[in-house]
Amino acid sequence: MKEFAYHRATQVSEALQLTAQGDDVRFLGGGTNLVDLMKNGVESPSRLVDIRFLPLAGISETEHGALLLGATTTNSDIAAHPNVRRRYPALSQAILAGASGQLRNMATAGGNLLQRTRCAYFADPTEPCNKRAPGSGCPALAGAHHNHAILDWSESCVATHPSDMAVALAAFDAEVRYETLDGSGYLPLTHLYRPVGVTPHEETALPEHALITGIALPSVATSLRSSYRKVRERASYAFASVSVAAALDMRAGQIHDVRIALGGVAARPWRAGVAEDLLRGAIATPERFRSAAATELSAARPLRDNAYKVVLAQNLIEVVLTELAAAGQP
Repeated sequence: MKEFAYHRATQVSEALQLTAQGDDVRFLGGGTNLVDLMKNGVESPSRLVDIRFLPLAGISETEHGALLLGATTTNSDIAAHPNVRRRYPALSQAILAGASGQLRNMATAGGNLLQRTRCAYFADPTEPCNKRAPGSGCPALAGAHHNHAILDWSESCVATHPSDMAVALAAFDAEVRYETLDGSGYLPLTHLYRPVGVTPHEETALPEHALITGIALPSVATSLRSSYRKVRERASYAFASVSVAAALDMRAGQIHDVRIALGGVAARPWRAGVAEDLLRGAIATPERFRSAAATELSAARPLRDNAYKVVLAQNLIEVVLTELAAAGQP
């Protein structure tokens, strides 16, 4: 591992000033992803700015009824919080499905959103990778890609985003709040991640040197029944082959509102807007869910070895929505 300087920041302004001193300075939260990347040479910052002691931890309710998750709040604390479990059960389930208790105790909310892909080519500095070394190529296109993207990929990158938590947040229309030296701002989580295009190394739309300070969950989601389901290659903790976060608001057998987000299928959490539009106002039946899922996945472009994800995603959407509809009946 390359030598690096370490600074423990106690104020947001201090952290921002330190990070603005160079492009190879990184914020350090729980370190559950960054430290691994430093060990294998993918990341080699000259300085780490520890943000765990900033006043950004905790969960509170805003005056408009939104739930605000502080950026340095641990995943364990979010998953166990009574308001999260009651108002956004899919979020709690997603976090619990994402990693072991030891990792959840360290990982932070902001860091979870910014974790890098787990593509084996990205993680190996001896291999070409456009995300790690722009212009070097994407060997996964013709190589090992059975667990890679089927939606919104490009010839430059076919990797998927690894976060479970981000999938649930996307379904709930979460808003990412950040701070820069020029002031504060926010992004809808669905706009946080850039399309892959020809610049897969430009992963987020955050301003340069921005610090995520919190994640706001709007109160509209409180009326929705929600669930998170993840299919993975082994029963122990693994990244999603496909996952679904869904929420359903039923009124007299009719779908008043529905939210669907997919994980494991694209370089960002995939909000299934086509399926949602087809289902709002419809009668809730498994056949209707199956048809909407098939229409959503008709845009998929599977690679040689991952066409199974198309069928898996369709079936998972149908199963989760059918279960939520049945749970909503008297």
